[in-house]
Amino acid sequence: MQTVETLNEGLKRAYTLTISAKDILARVDAEVKQVAPQIRMPGFRPGKVPANLVKKMHGPALEQEALNKAVQEGVQSLIVEQKLRPAVQPAVELDEGYAPGKDAEVKISLEVLPDVPTPAIEGLKLERLTVEPTEDEIAAAVDRIASQQKSYDPAAEGHPAVEGDLVVMNFAGSVAGKPFEGGTGEAMSIEIGSGRLIPGFEDQLIGIKQGEARSVVVTFPADYPVDSLKGKEAIFEVEVTELKTPKETKADDEFAKGLGLEGIDQLRDLLKGQIEQELNGLTRTHMKRKLLDQLAASHDFPVPPSMVEAEFGQIWAQLEHEASHEADPEAARAEMEKDRADYQAIAERRVRLGLLLSEIGQQNGVEVSQQEMQRLIIQAAQQYGPKDRERFIQYVQQDPMAAAQLRAPLYEDKVVDFLFDKAEISDRAVTREELEAAIEADDDSIGSGHVHGPGCGHDHHDHDHDHDHAEKPKAKKAATKKAATKEDEAPAEAVTEEKPAKKAPAKKAAAKKADAPVEETAEAPAKLKKAPAKKKAAE
Repeated sequence: MQTVETLNEGLKRAYTLTISAKDILARVDAEVKQVAPQIRMPGFRPGKVPANLVKKMHGPALEQEALNKAVQEGVQSLIVEQKLRPAVQPAVELDEGYAPGKDAEVKISLEVLPDVPTPAIEGLKLERLTVEPTEDEIAAAVDRIASQQKSYDPAAEGHPAVEGDLVVMNFAGSVAGKPFEGGTGEAMSIEIGSGRLIPGFEDQLIGIKQGEARSVVVTFPADYPVDSLKGKEAIFEVEVTELKTPKETKADDEFAKGLGLEGIDQLRDLLKGQIEQELNGLTRTHMKRKLLDQLAASHDFPVPPSMVEAEFGQIWAQLEHEASHEADPEAARAEMEKDRADYQAIAERRVRLGLLLSEIGQQNGVEVSQQEMQRLIIQAAQQYGPKDRERFIQYVQQDPMAAAQLRAPLYEDKVVDFLFDKAEISDRAVTREELEAAIEADDDSIGSGHVHGPGCGHDHHDHDHDHDHAEKPKAKKAATKKAATKEDEAPAEAVTEEKPAKKAPAKKAAAKKADAPVEETAEAPAKLKKAPAKKKAAE
C-alpha cells in the first residue's frame, strides 16, 4: 500500500491510499483457501471443490470482502504511522473508476484532536456557598409526605362529589357508537382533581352521587399515545359504585409507624438528609460552574469542527423538542433561529472544555477503576427489562466506545473533584434563595460582552450550567436550561475518548396501559417501604 498526504490544514487531514491489484488478488486467494473447505458443490466431495470454481462462483463477493479488509487495515496503519488522533471516524471513499483487477485508490479524510496546551490549574480560587436545611423546609417535606398518603371515609348518603373526593366507578367508552380496546373498566378509583384522566373527564364527575350513572363526553388529546383515538370524541357511560371523602392525615408517630419507621422524628431525620443532599448538589453545581468558567477563560485552542457540529446537533434537537411543546411552536423556533450563532458558540465551548478536562485527567492520573466501571454497567442495566439486561451488559463489555460513553460522566466528576482539591476554597453560608439566585445569575450572565461566552456540558444526567442571553424570553430560557445551558458535564466524547463513543441502545419509552386509555398519568405515589435500606423517605 502507498499513502500520500493531500491535505494538512489546521485540524483537517486528507490522504490517498493506493492498494495494488496484486495485494487485492493475494487477499482473495487467501479468502478462497479459508472458505473452500466449507463449500459444497454437486460432483465434489466436501472440501474438495477446486479453487478456480470457488472463485468463479463467489469471486465478486470475495473480492469485495478482501478490498474492505484492505481498506480497514490501511486506515488503521495510517493512523498508527502518522500518529493521528481522530476526532471522529475517518471518512473513506473508493475512487469511482475502480474496477476488479485494477489498483484501488481510496481517499481518506478526517479531523484530528488538537494538541491541548498544558492546562493551567494552579491558583484556582472558588467560593463554596453552603446552605443548612431550615425547620420550615423539613416541616413542608413532612406535610408533602402526609398529603401523598391520603385516606378516605365513606361519603354520607346523598353527598355530591366535589374536588378531592375519591370516586370508585365502572365505565364503558365508545367512539362513534363503537366500543374500543381498553375503554371498559370496573372498580376504578380516581380522585377528582388529580389530573390522572384525560382533560374534562374528572370535571364531569363533580356533583355525581353514589349509585348514580352519568354519560361523560370527552375528546382525546391530539398527542394521545393511541393513534386510533387521537383527537376523537368519546362517550363514557359511568356508574359510581362508591364515593369517599378525604380525611385529614396527621403527621405524628402513628403516621410515621404506618410508613415502617420508628416515629415522626425518624421521618424528619430522613427528610432532612434528603434536603441536605439536594442542597449539597446545588452547592456543587454552583462551584462547578465557577470552576469551568475559570478554565474556559484561561484556555483557548482550536477544536474539531465535526465535534462542534455534533454537539450543536444535540443542543438543537433538544431545543426543537422543547419548542414543539410550546403554546406557539413556530414562534419558539423563530426565536431559536435568531440565536443559532450563540448555540454554535455554546457547542464549541463545551467541546473545548471537554478536551481540556480530558487532558487534565490524563496528565494527573485520574482513572475510573474496573470496580467502578462494573458498578456503572450494572446500574445502567437496571433501566432495561430482565431479558435485555444481559444483552446490554454484553454490549457494553464488547464495545469499547459504548463503555467510554458510560464511563464519561463519572470520569468527568473525578476530574472535577481533583480540581476542587487543587483549588483554594472559601466557604460562605447563604440561604437557599441566595444560592438559587446565584445559579440563576450565572444563567443570565452571558449578556452582551460577557468575557467567557457560552459553555460546556453534555446531557447524560441531570446537570445544568451554561448561560443564556439575559435578553431571551423566559419560555425560551426554560428550554435552554434543559439543553443548551447545561454545563455540569463536558461532552463525553471529548472527556474520555479520542473519537466520539457510540451510544448504547436507548431505552424504549414505556407504553401506557392499554386497559385504561383514559388515564393520563402514573399512579399516586407509593407508600414508603418498611425499614428502608437507604433510610430515605419517598416524597
